[in-house]
Amino acid sequence: MFHKEGSKIIAIALGLFTVGLLSANRFIEQQWLFYAIAAVLITLLVLILQFFRNPARIAPNDPSKIVSPVDGKVVVIEEVYEPEYFKDKRLQVSVFMSPLNVHVTRYPGGGNVTYSKYHPGKYLVAWHPKASTENERSTVVVKTEKFGEIMHRQIAGALAKRIVNYADVGQEVGQGSESGFIKFGSRVDIYLPIGTKIDVALNQKVKGASSIIASM
Repeated sequence: MFHKEGSKIIAIALGLFTVGLLSANRFIEQQWLFYAIAAVLITLLVLILQFFRNPARIAPNDPSKIVSPVDGKVVVIEEVYEPEYFKDKRLQVSVFMSPLNVHVTRYPGGGNVTYSKYHPGKYLVAWHPKASTENERSTVVVKTEKFGEIMHRQIAGALAKRIVNYADVGQEVGQGSESGFIKFGSRVDIYLPIGTKIDVALNQKVKGASSIIASM
């Protein structure tokens, strides 16, 4: 299954792949060169299809758990000051996504959306310390049953040029349901109350809606 955000790009890629393969077959006489071009075109097409894949995920639907919002690798676990909404200290857990990861963003916890805001910005590499506050980003806060308000922030990377955020204030959302999408390389930060038990370690690989990030 492929995500709806990739439908236009996939259609264009399939068209260019077909035209490129037919043109190479018609105009290139050297067999080795034709096969080389075909291999490059197939590789590019597979990479695009892989990027926009949208595997089915079943969240635990447990209000005492926080799940990873995305697939990727945990790159930050630290206590920080969150200046945009909470304006106090929070536990930050950040997950970095490579272009090969699934880029669907999912709600780490279910509840009511109390804040949703898009910020235009720069395109620093996603692991840059200032990426959380200076890059293009989208911030969402959900009031959960057990944790109170939790925040997740989609952050564009050096390759990402478009963040899609589906969250609307007042909306009731389920744990693991789709919150948005980031195109081509990025990261997501999660902000949790101080004292929350973190269930992941640095450099651990996680899966969206499946891996438990934190618990009561």
